[in-house]
Amino acid sequence: MPGATPETDGKARRRQVPRSGHGDWEPRERDPLAILAAQDESRLPELVPLRYGRMGASAFAFFRGAAAVMADDLGAAATTGLHAQLCGDAHLSNFGVFAAPDRRLVFDCNDFDETLPGPFEWDLKRLAASIVVAGRERELGKRRRRGAVLATVGGYRQAIRRFASLGELDVWYARIDVESAIGSLRSKVDKGRFQQIERSLEKARSKDSRRALQKLTEKRDGGLRIVSDPPLITPVEELTDRTDVEAQLEAMLAAYGESLAADRRHLLASYRYVHAARKVVGVGSVGTRAWIVLLEGRAGGDPLFLQAKEAGHSVLEPYLGAGAYRHHGRRVVEGQRLMQAASDIFLGWVTVEGVDGELRSFYVRQLWDGKGSADLARFSARDLGAYGALCGEALARAHARSGDRVAIAAYLGRGEVFDQALVRFAEAYADQNESDFERLEQAVADGEIDVEREPR
Repeated sequence: MPGATPETDGKARRRQVPRSGHGDWEPRERDPLAILAAQDESRLPELVPLRYGRMGASAFAFFRGAAAVMADDLGAAATTGLHAQLCGDAHLSNFGVFAAPDRRLVFDCNDFDETLPGPFEWDLKRLAASIVVAGRERELGKRRRRGAVLATVGGYRQAIRRFASLGELDVWYARIDVESAIGSLRSKVDKGRFQQIERSLEKARSKDSRRALQKLTEKRDGGLRIVSDPPLITPVEELTDRTDVEAQLEAMLAAYGESLAADRRHLLASYRYVHAARKVVGVGSVGTRAWIVLLEGRAGGDPLFLQAKEAGHSVLEPYLGAGAYRHHGRRVVEGQRLMQAASDIFLGWVTVEGVDGELRSFYVRQLWDGKGSADLARFSARDLGAYGALCGEALARAHARSGDRVAIAAYLGRGEVFDQALVRFAEAYADQNESDFERLEQAVADGEIDVEREPR
């Protein structure tokens, strides 16, 4: 349109895709288990039952593992066409705290396995739906769930409008410092809950490579080794009888270093390889290949734990097309760098030849670096709304860096039309998720799916 501005474009899109229409959701005829089974084809078959065991723990656990199912649902709906770099799996548990390079704790998105450019509202719909799924698990009434979703979507809308008024550098430098965020929460949660939050932050601050050394290693065979606890943690020597594994891993580390900036590559070179193990992580990620690698600095007792996690196709690709990067590890890393205010200094990617001889894409980061996440089981309705608003703000900042924040803000507007629509969508989609979860439970009961339960 001649003379169009981002603001007029954003408002014009309301006519093409009305904001109130985002609340419409009708159940679709598709088999969620078939979508999940398609993912299993590339996963370690011995771990797939554990994946379904974790997903079968609750409706929220199922939701966490079913990003591919929701992507299929969102891919069938009309979109605004206002694109940003998407997290792709922006549920409540994929936000949290971690230590920035300046060692201050920040709050942000922290999972980017599915990242890809796409319609901004897809991330927001997944976040809103997770609020309702989590709220139902906490047995919160519909009115309280509604308030929590409004706080979450309102937090996003207000933040994106604020970012729309800022300059490029101001948006780029913006981040949510935990100390500031905690100060704002003090008046929104009760005293006991606030003290729990402070204790959780202290725990997060203590999570580093030295802590991992205490928890995950032992003296064995005359040296330091990662503990054996299969299938959750399986040392590399228990997975293969090849004698050149150590040389392979050292070569892998050197190749990974090439994805880092020169100064960080120099830092990495200060460490030597000690040991490695396969580690089961997450819910939706179970069955993908993930490794933890122990390195040690020149001085003894100076550990560095890295995590190398397999990166496959994003669940969004069938609906949005392939991204700019053929290497999926790089796709994850570049998406994370674009969305996060402060990323891990060791964030990089590498191609690895597996013990089966297959080449696979991986991304690499520190295993523990001040990482912490919210304990949703303890959340009250008030907590859920306050935390959701914080997640909404973090998501808005990520989208503001990568998308047209002015057009998105203009589309959303000042009022609650979009917010109210997402309340309706989130409740309807939570119904869909419960139906899908029941489908899994029935399949397990009928022996259609094998599951492995973990001891509580």
